[in-house]
Amino acid sequence: MDKIPVEVIGKVLSSLGAAHDVVRASLTCRKWRDAAKNHLHTLSFNSADSPVYREPNSSRLEMLITQTILQTKGLKNLSICMNDTVEFSAAPVIAWLMYTRETLRSLVYVVHSKPSLSVLERCGRNILENLVLGYTTISVVEPSYQRFPSLKSLSLQHVTISGIELVLLLTMCPKLESFSLVDPELTVPDGANYLELSNPSLKTIYVEDVSLDKLVLEADNLESLHLKDTTIELFEVISKGSLKQLKFQDVAIAHLDIGEVTDDLKVVDVSGFTIMWPKFNQMISRSAKLRRLRIWDVIYDGEDDVMDLETIATCFPNLNHLSLCYDLRDGLLQCGIRGLSLLENVVVLELGSTVINDLFTQWIAAILERCPRLKLLIIYGSISDAKLRDDYKMLARFTSSIVSLMRKFRDVEVQFDFQ
Repeated sequence: MDKIPVEVIGKVLSSLGAAHDVVRASLTCRKWRDAAKNHLHTLSFNSADSPVYREPNSSRLEMLITQTILQTKGLKNLSICMNDTVEFSAAPVIAWLMYTRETLRSLVYVVHSKPSLSVLERCGRNILENLVLGYTTISVVEPSYQRFPSLKSLSLQHVTISGIELVLLLTMCPKLESFSLVDPELTVPDGANYLELSNPSLKTIYVEDVSLDKLVLEADNLESLHLKDTTIELFEVISKGSLKQLKFQDVAIAHLDIGEVTDDLKVVDVSGFTIMWPKFNQMISRSAKLRRLRIWDVIYDGEDDVMDLETIATCFPNLNHLSLCYDLRDGLLQCGIRGLSLLENVVVLELGSTVINDLFTQWIAAILERCPRLKLLIIYGSISDAKLRDDYKMLARFTSSIVSLMRKFRDVEVQFDFQ
């Protein structure tokens, strides 16, 4: 132990992350205390890590965090995430930010504070690369001096901010690559419920729990776009780059315009998605490089909405992972499996249905016939809590049919995921 350099011990302590574990480990001996003081670069105070940080007494928590931070030098990564019952005073938070502002490269601060304070004004901006803010108010943004020249990742969670200040904030981050906006309280002038966000360096955008009449995203180098629990009337993406991943979860969009950036898409993942399906299908049909397609828990209004296997096979020749789950009515079933083209490169197939019936078995059989190189089949389904005699009969018939079917595909591994 004596031969281990103190710098190495500092790295070991930093890998622990949780501040409570770091403090306990540093009590081992004088050398470990020295490492914690002079060579520790990561600290995390999270109410999920230890009962110590779930104490309802906020003043005691403030004191513990203050003592721990002030015993370090050169801290690079600081994370403070507390549950909703914790509310910190502004003064100690300002002290933590001022003490670490010259060395921090990553700051995560997701805590209620009273009175509300501007973390943007207090934290060190020149070398900060990652910033996560939650439960705070961003009232004034001054692009003339509040710039983040090194910031690469920005996440705003449950923050209160005006649309204008949000636009200005993004312009202050010339190297920003990743932006996340979760459940914001947006204030817009004259009730104009729209946003126009722009940053030329952005590659990844994540938006959750947002409701807007109009959203315009301008990002020249956009590669990944992920929306969740979001409703937008008009959504427009302006980009010169090549979008590689498109993911929508429980999203409703009346009008979607993502321009001509779908040619290089490799992943399309939509679930619980509401849109004008014919236009969306046409939009992604240009993605000849697509490797993974997931269309899950969607409800089609008619045959024109369904992307059939023939279209999938011809438009996505490189597809190797296919996941499908939608309402299997008679007409839609025949529409979905029409054509003769094979899914030559599909090796993983996920199929799901909310109802276990004969149509589901027929659908599985029809798709299996079109996948000559398939290695893994995963079948998803649900069984009602109120199990009637007919339910048991149908489940038995389905199981028997699948067993019989898989005798024809002995090289395919089958897994079941039923709820």
